[in-house]
Amino acid sequence: MTYSGAVKVGGPADVHELTDLMISKVAVGPMENNAYLLRCRATDTQLLIDAAAEPRTLLNLIGDGGLSTVVTTHQHGDHWQALAEVVEATGARTCAGRYDAAGIPVSTDVLVEDGDTIRFGRIALTARHLAGHTPGSIALVYDDPHGPPHVFTGDCLFPGGVGNTHQDPEAFASLIGDVESKLFGQLPDETWVYPGHGKDTTLGAERPHLPEWRARGW
Repeated sequence: MTYSGAVKVGGPADVHELTDLMISKVAVGPMENNAYLLRCRATDTQLLIDAAAEPRTLLNLIGDGGLSTVVTTHQHGDHWQALAEVVEATGARTCAGRYDAAGIPVSTDVLVEDGDTIRFGRIALTARHLAGHTPGSIALVYDDPHGPPHVFTGDCLFPGGVGNTHQDPEAFASLIGDVESKLFGQLPDETWVYPGHGKDTTLGAERPHLPEWRARGW
């Protein structure tokens, strides 16, 4: 079936089938967080982005194949409610941005810096540090050798704007600057965007609106 990226809490995962990677998106918890299970098709090694809530839902999605790694995009509590239980059940290593790790109440095995590579199976993800929504938020870029890139943005980029910076002009300037330079400035319009909540988008769909986002200040 065609992937749409439209999921709802209590509903099934939507699966985006790429040549080398399977991406399963599921919505969990009272804030309708998106969690993404990535599976290397060559090795069946799996990585989870944001163990946000509903550990049983996530563990059922992971299945018997096990989990090598779980990445937390940022320190806000709605993105790690299920982290402890998922790690306990799977033994997965934990990764988070260096400047947010202290705010996550599960030990972080790998402190991630801007430009670091996170590998699982034969898949490599590049971390981009996007400061503003939180001090240490990270996005993860998969540069698909068979097609356009894919980027998992946490709460830093959504359809219609960047993440909430709580009316803090400095935080907004930091976030919009990082998003413009590290995502829009380096990736093509065809790049698929998977946010921490809600529907997916592409950089091309959002790029024309960057000036109005800057003008409105959020």
